[in-house]
Amino acid sequence: MKKFEYLVKEIDVKGWFARKIDILEFSQTLNDLGKEGWELIDKTPIGELGTETKIICVFKRELA
Repeated sequence: MKKFEYLVKEIDVKGWFARKIDILEFSQTLNDLGKEGWELIDKTPIGELGTETKIICVFKRELA
């Protein structure tokens, strides 16, 4: 039976009026985690007053 471990990472959304993610920074984070065997399996925007301020990303990888 396969066993997995999980990682939850919080990504800040930048800007006050124009909420956005630094795509290059986000891509680098995903690539770095991918090299370590982590796979993004889910994401959830978290917000206040109708605007997203963070994205919660859930990753998993198989235990050796």
